Amino acid sequence: SFQYCCIIGVWADKSLMLFGPAEIAKARSVGYPPCPFHPGEHMDSITQLAERLGAALQGLRAQVSTAESCTGGGIAEAITRIAGSSAWFEAGYITYSNTQKTAQLGVPPELFVRFGAVSREVVEAMAAGARQRSGARFAVAVSGVAGPGGGSPEKPVGTVWLAWADGERCFAERCQFAGDREAVRRQTVQWALEGLLRLAAGENPERG
Repeated sequence: SFQYCCIIGVWADKSLMLFGPAEIAKARSVGYPPCPFHPGEHMDSITQLAERLGAALQGLRAQVSTAESCTGGGIAEAITRIAGSSAWFEAGYITYSNTQKTAQLGVPPELFVRFGAVSREVVEAMAAGARQRSGARFAVAVSGVAGPGGGSPEKPVGTVWLAWADGERCFAERCQFAGDREAVRRQTVQWALEGLLRLAAGENPERG
C-alpha cells in the first residue's frame, strides 16, 4: 500500500532508491516511511508555500503563530519573508529548552517526564499554548531530533513531531526525515507550512 510521508510529493515506496540501506532500516524500524530530501529545491518551494499561506490567511482574515524547537525560528522566518506578513503573522516562540516550553507556552513539566520533549503530547501543548497566548486563530508547533547527535532507538535522528491548531482543534503527526541536520530542519519547515495550508483550507493537515 502507498504511504505518503514526503514533503515534495513523491510516494514513499517509490522513493526508496534515494536512501541507503541504513536510512531505510532506521525509518522502517520506528514504523514510518522515509521522507526524501532533494537539495536545491527547498528555498524556492518554501517561499512559494509561504506566499500561498499568506494569501490563504488574508482571505480568512486570520493570523498564525509558531512554536518552534528544532527549527529554531525557521518557520517564522519563512512566513515573514513575504512582504505584508504582519497582516497574518502574529507571533513566533522559539522554545529550545524544556524550561522555555513551559515558561513561554505553558507546557506542563510532567509531559517531558512522561513522554519526552519530542512527542505528540508536547507539540500539541506547544501549539495550544502558542495559539492561546498570542490570540492567533492558527498555530503550528515542532519538536524533533535534528542531529547529528541526540537520537535513540525509539526516536532516531530525523524524528520530528509536528502539531497544527485551529481554534480548539489540534492535529499532530510524526515524521522521519532523512539527511543531515540542515536537511531535517528544512524539511520540517516545509512540512509545517504545507500542514498550515491544508488546515487553512479546512482539511486535515496530517499527511503520514
